[in-house]
Amino acid sequence: MSTPPPTPLNDLSRREILRDAVCAGCALTGLPALARAQDAAADSKLKLAGPELPGVVRHPAMFWDKQPDSKVLCQLCPRECRVADVERGYCGVRENRGGQYQTLVYGALCSLNVDPIEKKPLFHYLPGTTAASIATAGCNMECKFCQNWEISQFRPEQVPSRPMTPDRFVELVKGVQNQHQCHTIAYTYSEPTIYYEFMHDAAAAARQHGLGSVSISNGYILEKPLRKLCAHLTGIKVDLKAFTEDFYKKMCAAKLKPVLDALQVLASTGIWTELVILIIPTLNDSPDEIGKMAKWVVKNLGPNVPMHFTRFHPTYRVKNLPATPVQTVERARKIALDAGVRYAYVGNVPWNEGENTYCHSCHTPVIERRGFMIRQNKITDGKCPKCQTTIPGVWTQAQALSFKPKA
Repeated sequence: MSTPPPTPLNDLSRREILRDAVCAGCALTGLPALARAQDAAADSKLKLAGPELPGVVRHPAMFWDKQPDSKVLCQLCPRECRVADVERGYCGVRENRGGQYQTLVYGALCSLNVDPIEKKPLFHYLPGTTAASIATAGCNMECKFCQNWEISQFRPEQVPSRPMTPDRFVELVKGVQNQHQCHTIAYTYSEPTIYYEFMHDAAAAARQHGLGSVSISNGYILEKPLRKLCAHLTGIKVDLKAFTEDFYKKMCAAKLKPVLDALQVLASTGIWTELVILIIPTLNDSPDEIGKMAKWVVKNLGPNVPMHFTRFHPTYRVKNLPATPVQTVERARKIALDAGVRYAYVGNVPWNEGENTYCHSCHTPVIERRGFMIRQNKITDGKCPKCQTTIPGVWTQAQALSFKPKA
């Protein structure tokens, strides 16, 4: 099952919002409110300093240092771009204006959907609930197999968007929270690190109103901003693209080590973390590589971090390879389990037993899934109903909101 790309926010009609919500498993009753809130958002433009470009919302950036000759040094992601005046960083959404670094996408939302949390995928985080999922344009990687390249690989002025303040967005989500069990905001589709400032502020506001926040990220972020962000998040999913520097260099224009460093930071904070590995035939599907990856995860992150091995489907700049055989992701799951990973899954393979959650102690199926839908959840008070073993995860909203990162 391939996940459809998000819909640009400006192109959403009320009919389309209703249709997309039904596909996501949402009830219809609260969606007109979502449509009205999006219409109202068009009238809530922020008062911005300096000239405005179409689709651009300027806001002071975080995590940068002044340099000589009006240059700035970005310290948000491992690229650490040195940006001259009137230039932008690699991500295309952070710009130097007279020695002051600005983000161009603060609240410039180009996508908004109500998704099952399983679509992220997060399998051990409030199963059966939904997440208000948002994105802006831009990314700090250039993955040749990107599913959402229409927004991630373009600059903000090239992607239609609507301005939204953190408070207004939280208010919008609160308005549909009960109707759809929408207890979480998901920062997703493109790379949330590049709209860090809005994610940081919205997640902080969301916590104050009883909403959790999860980042669906590539993990390409430096330690200081990551630790600061974890004070407001309640969970995170990281795409671990592969386990070789060669793959990251050729396929993502990035490096593996900074991602592994970020994962170890996450482990030290105690935040709930899940990993997704998109298995691409001939590129990152060797048993040896998967075995090394799984052993690294067990040693450095612990055996309770779920690993999702998902099928690739040809897209963007990788259309010369076939879809991943089901047997390949099933083999990857078995390799991970044999390496000591307690919770390994297959993805994009509906009706496969590898979608289910099994107690790591007695192997009883405790959550049965079909695609993004929960057929049965037997977990009670966070434990296996048969042997009373604690199943690691975030099972209640109170548990999510009680998270505080370790120092």
